[in-house]
Formats: sequence, C-alpha cells, structure tokens
Amino acid sequence: MCGCDAKTGRSAEHEHRGDPELLRRGIDGEPATLDPGQAVDAFSFEVIRDLYEGLVTESADGALQPGVAESWTVDPTGTEYTFQLRHDAKWSNGRAIRAQDFVIAWRRVVDPKRASPVADLLRPIAGAAEIISGHLSPTQLAAYAVHDDLLVVRLVQPAPYFPQLLTHSAAFPMYSEDAVNSHNSRDWVSNGPYVLSSWIPGFNLKLTKNLSYWDRANIRINAVEYIPIADLNSEFRQYRAGQLDLTQSVPPSALQSIRKEYSNELLVAPFLGTAYYALNLHAPKFATNTKLRQALAMAIDRQALEHTLLTFGQKSAYGFVPPGTWNYDPQSWQWKALPDNARIEEAKSLYALAGYSAKYPLHMRLLFNSNVIIKQMAIAIASMWRETLGIETELIDEEYRVFLESRKDTSRWDVVRLGWTADYNDAGNFLDIFRRNSPNNDASYENKEFDALLDRAATTANPQDRRILLEQAERTLLSDYPVIPIYFYSSKRLIKPYLRGARSNPLNRLYTKHLFIESN
Repeated sequence: MCGCDAKTGRSAEHEHRGDPELLRRGIDGEPATLDPGQAVDAFSFEVIRDLYEGLVTESADGALQPGVAESWTVDPTGTEYTFQLRHDAKWSNGRAIRAQDFVIAWRRVVDPKRASPVADLLRPIAGAAEIISGHLSPTQLAAYAVHDDLLVVRLVQPAPYFPQLLTHSAAFPMYSEDAVNSHNSRDWVSNGPYVLSSWIPGFNLKLTKNLSYWDRANIRINAVEYIPIADLNSEFRQYRAGQLDLTQSVPPSALQSIRKEYSNELLVAPFLGTAYYALNLHAPKFATNTKLRQALAMAIDRQALEHTLLTFGQKSAYGFVPPGTWNYDPQSWQWKALPDNARIEEAKSLYALAGYSAKYPLHMRLLFNSNVIIKQMAIAIASMWRETLGIETELIDEEYRVFLESRKDTSRWDVVRLGWTADYNDAGNFLDIFRRNSPNNDASYENKEFDALLDRAATTANPQDRRILLEQAERTLLSDYPVIPIYFYSSKRLIKPYLRGARSNPLNRLYTKHLFIESN
C-alpha cells in the first residue's frame, strides 16, 4: 500500500511492514533484573510482564482477567481467597504450574534474608508483616497449596484491591532461583507468553513465543526484541528510520513536531505515577530542619516547569498521591495557591530561619540517573534553588544500574531524584513506601503518627473511613517534607500504524500479548 497519510502528509508506504514474526520495542534503560521478586524499575517490569504471568492478569485497558488462575472466590469476610489454577497452565519447559510454585515465590519475596524491595506488596497476606520484620518464619505465610491446582490465601483484613495486586511481578510464580539469576537463555524457564532467548546487556533482549503458554493460540507476535536506548532522541531517530515499531517514550524537545507529523502514531495518556525528590534525613542538614526542607519545596517554580519542561499530560505536583486514584481526594500543600512573590518570600524566610544565608549558603549533592529529561529538570531546579535561596547544588549523573546502587548509600547524596508508579490503583500503595521499615523509603522518613494512620487504614473495611485515614496520612507526610513531589506522570509512546491493539492503561502497562502486526 502506498500513498500519503491524510493528516500528516507523510508517505505511508513504509508503514505497513506486514511481518508478524518480530516486534522491536524501545525501552529507555537497561533492565536491572528479570527476577520478578527483585525488580523495582520500569525497564525490568516492561520485559518481565512478557516473560511471566500471575494468578490474575489484565486486558489491554487494565481490566482484570483470569491468568494462571481460571477462577477465584472470596469468602464473606473478604479475607480468604481460593484460586483454582488452570489445568493447562505450564512453564516454558512443559512442566505444569502448581499452586506450590506461588507459595515458594511469595515466601521468597517476604523472606528478610533476601531483602526484596517489593516485599511490602505482599503485606496484605496474613503473616507477611511479621515475616518481613523477622518475627516469623517465611513458612508461616498464610498462602497454602491445598492441591496442585488449588491455592488458598488468607489476608490480614479485607483488601478489595488484592486481585489487582496479583498482577504485579512481586506475586508471580517461581520456577528456580538459578534460572532467574542467569542471563543464559538455555537455563531460562518462565510461564508467560514469551521466554527469554538471549540477553546481551547494553544491546538487546530477545524473547520468543512460549509454546507451552496456556493461551498461545491468541499470541499473534512470535518474537520480541527489546532495545535499551537511554537517549530519547536516539530512540526517536531509530523509530523514524523504521528500526523500532514501538517506543517507550518520546523526547520532550521534539514533542510539538511529533504531535504534528506523527499525530496518528502518538499515544498520550496520564497514568498513576509521581516524580519526586527524596531528602536524606540521615544528613544533619536535613534530619531535624523541617524549615529548610520546606524552603526547598517552596523555592521550586512548578508553573515555570509546566511551561518549559513538563509535556503533554504531565501536571505539577503539590502532593504525592496522583489525581485519578481510586476512592481518594488527593491532598496538597496549603501554600499551593500562593502568588509567586509570596511563595518566594516565604521560602527565603524559612531558609534564613533554618540558619542559612548568602554568606553561609547550603551545599547539596543531587543524585539522579542518566536521562535527558531528568537531567534537564535537575538543572532547572538547581538553578531555581540558587537564584531564590543561593544554594549550591552538585549534580551527580549516573548510569541507571550504578544509580540503583548509589541510591542505597546515603553517604553519596543529599537529595535523590526518584519516581513512583502505582503497583495497583489505591492511595495506600503510594503512602506505604514511606513507612519506617519500607525498603522504598529512601528518605529514611520516620513518623509514628503516619505509620499508625496507615495501620488503622489497613484494618478499616469501610471504604469511606479508610479514605479519610489515608488522606490524613498524606497531610502528615506533606507537613514533614521528607520528599518533594515535582510532577505527575503521563505516558507518551510512538506506535507504528501497522501495530495494533495498544490501549491507554491507568498503570501504564503495555503487554506484547495484546498487540499484533497488521499484514499487507
């Protein structure tokens, strides 16, 4: 087929590849791991969702669907789930998936000896919190393989979001530790629509259709190549040259022209995620100095960021939980509506009360991972801190894998740029990461009142009462300023016209299994 696109005027001849064998996907960084029980970064998640499947899965637009479990029931108390596994659910080596594979995987995640960064996601299961804190053995987790195809899970209290939580990789089954920790595709065993065929770090990951997958008849793309490309301009160039069928994002600097030239190929949608700066509360300058922490938050001109760096769908954040979160009214700082002059004067006053001045300026180290957008944002915010308050900020830009290690070492930074995207659509998922013992609590925030509010919310069955407690918890968090929310996310992907099946999703999940390549 040839001719011109009616909207863009571009030649469409090359837009019908007609080859259903291979999908070439860009991802904006190297996956840190393909271990479902250890992954915390978006790049790893993107690949893992093709390799594995949990008891519950999702449609293209995010609706829950049966996965390895063909059905499930919940008892009248809302605390006991029974999952009936499919008889035809198999691992990629042909072995049947057993209920015990989930029990083993979940015990592994909550085992404190493994220090899984996603262990907190399994807290709703009875015994998980005590196991994570080292007070119970992992074998005491309330998940029981009654038969090979029957799994019973007992929760601490009703959690209506529990089935959706099971779509997260933390709840995926486990075959063998050696397979997950190896890059050798000959050893790889997974249970999703695809299986790993090769992984060359820094170059690509190749996946092939899992011929043992229970729903293989409906998988229309036979192979996937993930290509890590940290530079968004490079990713766009490869897409434009026909070397990619799908990008993970687009360069902000080219977004206006992309929206014009590629209007039929650009998918923009808000999703539940927050970009923020965490302050190192181990550092003496921040540990007890709430005024200084508030001054840093107020000195950021978010309106200026919206007009310059934030792109379609991204919104300034004055609170942590994003708009659109289920059963929740997002909270925000009271000074949100202040005029710029008043906001700046208040920031200067707090900075002086915190003990700093032009003569004795604050010196900070801001750590972030290598990414054009993130770096531009860091430069802009550091400039605002300098111009408004006189702060000197050292920018530390690190490759993603190195960054993941550095963020754990609080001696290396004063401020770290992070992002949190929802594991499931609930405000508790955003707030729980700031619990005292959460592995995701990079700021080392501790507040007994905050933790107590979350504990009460976790044991409150009434949705309205639970919402009130969670909103109060967010207000407590915001008043302490352990973190500085910057903006709420939106996804922006380029998708070739011949690639069909993509939909917007509140959790920004795009499974290859839902896609197909239209033939000529």
